[in-house]
Amino acid sequence: MALLSRKGLLAIAAVIDVALNGRGRPVSAKMLAARHSLPARHLEPVLQALVRVGILKGIRGPHGGYELARERRRITADEILRAAGMIEAAEDAALAESTLLNEVVIPAVGQAEQAFSASLNRINLDDLVQRAEPLKDAIA
Repeated sequence: MALLSRKGLLAIAAVIDVALNGRGRPVSAKMLAARHSLPARHLEPVLQALVRVGILKGIRGPHGGYELARERRRITADEILRAAGMIEAAEDAALAESTLLNEVVIPAVGQAEQAFSASLNRINLDDLVQRAEPLKDAIA
């Protein structure tokens, strides 16, 4: 059972890609999409979500694209997944009028989600980029 969707994993990969390949210049959505074998239209909403929360910065113009909005060590995997809409706030889950759901299922699963989120918060972009550096030629 996969805990993260393809969209969430793609968001993390896109941010790593920008960190690896955007040194001093923006990385275009077209280049990101090509490297990840995706149509740009699938990637663009994810990139825009990352811009909205301040993980990426969008640069307009013919040589535009995306660059990191802040230091790599200050961006976590949990934050990227939240921006991509892959992790909902706990209060969003309790929507049904079900006692069993609200009193048993959500609290139990919520504890596991909090532990997972805490683990993801310990993974920062700098760690991921360092792991990806040896692969840079293969993913460029």
